[in-house]
Amino acid sequence: MNQQYPSVLLEKAVGEFSKLPGIGRKTAMRLVLHLLRQDTATVEAFGSSIITLKREVKYCKVCHNISDTETCQICANPQRDASIICVVENIRDVMAVEATQQYRGLYHVLGGVISPMDGVGPSDLQIESLVQRVAEGGIKEVILALSTTMEGDTTNFYIYRKLDKLGVRLSVIARGISVGDELEYADEVTLGRSIVNRTVFTGTI
Repeated sequence: MNQQYPSVLLEKAVGEFSKLPGIGRKTAMRLVLHLLRQDTATVEAFGSSIITLKREVKYCKVCHNISDTETCQICANPQRDASIICVVENIRDVMAVEATQQYRGLYHVLGGVISPMDGVGPSDLQIESLVQRVAEGGIKEVILALSTTMEGDTTNFYIYRKLDKLGVRLSVIARGISVGDELEYADEVTLGRSIVNRTVFTGTI
């Protein structure tokens, strides 16, 4: 039986919240009712922050990480090792690696992994911009820190084929991360060790 809502406005709000990943209609209802209990200024600040984020957030022109400026704080930091690039799938993975405090190089956010089943091909990702960064020189090592899934391994191999002739060291994070695991869900110690103990990537899946 469909749940009956006492208000069309309430039903619409619940419907919008339930579109968020991991949020079912029951959780959406709790969130909406919580907001209704708050004062108007609090709710307006909440809504304004989301709208401002969408309108004003930028993507770093170098690594494609989320940023408030044209170049993100990591790429603009002169204390970072600009000769090493850590390739990750998404922005959450940048945050996960940073939390380990074991990596001081730069990043390159692909925006996903190659997944033919989902209609995602190499041209849908930021792979060519990675190749361009390496081709411009100054990069000694590229660390492939993608999730240990079939799609992640396929993407690793594709990048290896694109960079193999450019004279850069290619490495992959150690398999302290279980096969099939998403990088963002690994604990900081395990992920940190996987980066420190990275191995040369040989181009095999």
